[in-house]
Amino acid sequence: MSRISLKQNHELPAEVLSQVEKLEAIGSDTATIRGLAHRQSLFDGFFDWYYQARKGDAVEEELIELVRLKIARLNDCFT
Repeated sequence: MSRISLKQNHELPAEVLSQVEKLEAIGSDTATIRGLAHRQSLFDGFFDWYYQARKGDAVEEELIELVRLKIARLNDCFT
């Protein structure tokens, strides 16, 4: 399976780096952000949707978490 390289801090735009640093400060995984940072338009669009979805506006938070865990399991990623 091909993998997307994750951008390092020095490769991230300032606004993305700021988000990454905040998430890492609370112990959150930043792999998704670092991968999506390859395409700023994809990054922006994904997080516009994601933040609304996580608040339960589009899909219930419980369902999102179950889907996230299932995807991780299917990809041998144990979070």
